[in-house]
Amino acid sequence: MGIVQLQKEEIKEALDLVWAVFQKFDAPDYSEQGIEEFQKFLFFHSNIEQYKDGKVSFWGWKEDEELAGVIATKGKNHISMLFVKKEYHRQGIARSLFNAVEEACKSIDGISEITVNSSPYAVAVYNRLGFIQTDNEQIVNGIRFTPMSYVMK
Repeated sequence: MGIVQLQKEEIKEALDLVWAVFQKFDAPDYSEQGIEEFQKFLFFHSNIEQYKDGKVSFWGWKEDEELAGVIATKGKNHISMLFVKKEYHRQGIARSLFNAVEEACKSIDGISEITVNSSPYAVAVYNRLGFIQTDNEQIVNGIRFTPMSYVMK
């Protein structure tokens, strides 16, 4: 089917997908504190309020009406989530979701880069998308991440 901008009523399904994929691929690299902190980050009501205030945006990849992948931005150009269900890995869904964010950013004056704090699991994915590491891996409240940046062409 393809990419859709997610609506308010689809956010819970998106957050559930993110949590399930996080548990499978990212949680093994995180401390208990990091897992709990990520779970707090996914708190539904907080995300809905930010969505209503225009502080976060969500896109999804739907395959036969099933949500297969999610990308979210905080602000205009910081990727806060990029998760794809295991059975849909290596099919170009993450790239397509990223391309949707890049196109949205291109339409905003003054934005020349997209940033992300990548989990250890996703660093290689972001490298393939054209991101470069801007600092060493860090740990904040148990969350492991590598700051990365993509300069738009």
